[in-house]
Amino acid sequence: MFRSWAVGLALMAACGAQAQPARPPVFVLNSLGADIAVVDPATFTVVKRIPTGKEPHHLYLSPDEKSLIVANALGDSLTFIDPRTAEVQRVVRGVSDPYHLRFSPDMKWFITAANRLDHVNLYRWFGSGASEPLQLVKRIAAPKTPSHLNIDTRSTTLYVSLQDSDELLAIDLATQAIKWKTPVGKMPADIYLTPDDKFLLVGLTGDKFVEVWDVSGANPKLARRIPTGPGAHSFRAWGDKRHVLVSNRAGNTISKIDLATLTVVDNFPAPAGPDDMELLTDGKTLLVTSRWAGKLTEIDTTTR
Repeated sequence: MFRSWAVGLALMAACGAQAQPARPPVFVLNSLGADIAVVDPATFTVVKRIPTGKEPHHLYLSPDEKSLIVANALGDSLTFIDPRTAEVQRVVRGVSDPYHLRFSPDMKWFITAANRLDHVNLYRWFGSGASEPLQLVKRIAAPKTPSHLNIDTRSTTLYVSLQDSDELLAIDLATQAIKWKTPVGKMPADIYLTPDDKFLLVGLTGDKFVEVWDVSGANPKLARRIPTGPGAHSFRAWGDKRHVLVSNRAGNTISKIDLATLTVVDNFPAPAGPDDMELLTDGKTLLVTSRWAGKLTEIDTTTR
């Protein structure tokens, strides 16, 4: 069962990570309107709008859960927001075309993908209290169209999907050198690394599969192609370290993948181009941005 609410052009929803006495607010990006809708999770009404820079495309909860970071691609800036109070903490400017973003788990590295400008930026992170929290260490050419990022649990390797050249790129963070590049399927988008760092799942938005790459060795090996649905795009961990969700944007479904068997074990209908997802702390309610309708959809995964 699902319900939808109009909230503008919603490209990503995110919630506070830990259970709280009062449920944390829900944040929904509005790329065309250059703001964020703050949604009350009890009533699903927009209670506040936070202005951002131009074209905010992705947001990311820092590993210490102190900041929700919004990447404003055309604004060349980052907006830091308190995930519990929805107050702006600071704005960092001069960040080149931040489309996608990621911290290394040890919080020593902050990475952005410049989707429009075909490069990846590696920054040293000095903490939110520093007057200049970011220092650019290296800009690495990454044609064509670096889309999504992921980093292993040891904070040693950065993975990048290259959307328009249909490739996957790996970068050694210690040396800032490219480790390898390999061709993948059509229009790779989001990438998900399994908790043991062995497999990298790649959503093929230009096809109907998730590719599974074994990245445990010196060179990547294609382990499996999992049929999920047309437009496989974005991942969200189920929270049990066993399952992950993938949104099939063109198929209007969400598939649940078992990481032990690398097979689809469940599917949920999701209207109007499901994109990014967030699982609430009750473990059953899924919030999904419906891209083509500009709505936020609530899905009860226990009732369909």
